[in-house]
Amino acid sequence: MSSGKVVLGVLAGLATGAFLGILLAPEKGSKTRNNITKKGEDYVDAIKEKFNDFVEGISEKFEEIKDEVSDFAEKGKPKLEEAEKVVKSAKG
Repeated sequence: MSSGKVVLGVLAGLATGAFLGILLAPEKGSKTRNNITKKGEDYVDAIKEKFNDFVEGISEKFEEIKDEVSDFAEKGKPKLEEAEKVVKSAKG
């Protein structure tokens, strides 16, 4: 199971538990609505943070791969030039 699915499952479980806990608590309706709003904002902030961490991780991996491809291309360039010289000399 991927870590993304686990995180999503945990967040969904926490949200459901918090929501049910607030609804079943013996408080006035206005206070309950305020609590639900606050919890919702907390969860949105947590999800934004997780998403930003995910995007940052992907960006870092992209940069690493881009650097590896550039290095590979630089290492292969002299071999390509050598092969072109061999082909030209074989033709001429």
